[in-house]
Amino acid sequence: MNIESAAKKLSELGHVTRLEIYRFLVKAGDDGMMVSSIQEKLEIPGSTLSHHISRLVNVGLITQTREGRILRCHAQYEQLDDLIDFLTKECCVGAS
Repeated sequence: MNIESAAKKLSELGHVTRLEIYRFLVKAGDDGMMVSSIQEKLEIPGSTLSHHISRLVNVGLITQTREGRILRCHAQYEQLDDLIDFLTKECCVGAS
């Protein structure tokens, strides 16, 4: 992961609603969560939720799958692991 990619991911997670969406999906595990369930928990309009989800999809933090009429979101744990590794890989290198 490069610094630009990390900055984009962190920027998207820096918004309260998007961070909350991401946390819901991490808690949901591999099964993910239906968009309608996320909307119900957040109590926000569908168009607003769609905007936030698309931003998280664009930086690779979540994916969506369609199951008939149901749209389900999934956290991308590998992307999260890569971001954490990027942030911590040089921990204490400059310490004297």
